Amino acid sequence: MEKEKDMNEETSKEQEKQNVAQLEKDAQAETMDSRQETEEQQEESMEDKLAAAETKIAELQDKYLRQVAEFDNYRKRTIKEKAELVLNGAEKTVTAILPVLDDLERALKNMDKMEDVDAVKKGVDLIYQKFVKVLGDQGVKKIDTENADFNTDLHEAIAQVPAPSDEMKGKVIDCVKSGYTLNEKVIRHAQVAVGL
Repeated sequence: MEKEKDMNEETSKEQEKQNVAQLEKDAQAETMDSRQETEEQQEESMEDKLAAAETKIAELQDKYLRQVAEFDNYRKRTIKEKAELVLNGAEKTVTAILPVLDDLERALKNMDKMEDVDAVKKGVDLIYQKFVKVLGDQGVKKIDTENADFNTDLHEAIAQVPAPSDEMKGKVIDCVKSGYTLNEKVIRHAQVAVGL
């Protein structure tokens, strides 16, 4: 009986070993399956991330191309507007001067018929005053030189003459050609004689 018992024990041990071996095989198979599933999930996740990244890159490229095109259009429009300003910038000034030109034409036409020299002088003086007013409205101002100190920013010395008195030394004695400013910027220096 003891032999039988020993045999039964050996059989049950072998059975247990087989069961343990089978359980180990099953566990290994499950581990392999879960590894394959994890790898597949990782591959799918990587593919999703790659697709999302490619979509984002395509969006950014489209946005970049649109902005480059928009900037190029802005640049072209700005260049065109500047060219128009240069070509038509004097239109306002010329339009303001045309009435003075009309007055001069009328004066020249009637000058031969006039016998009164004083009337002609008055007419020319009125045209001159009108012209000065038009220029003043455009921002043009005459540089004042009467008893002014010599200033190289406003004046150009073309001669030095003896000063009639000590207080006239370094001052403008005579203005040969008037100078003008346009909106506070000198556009022509006054040509003057300066006292020594």
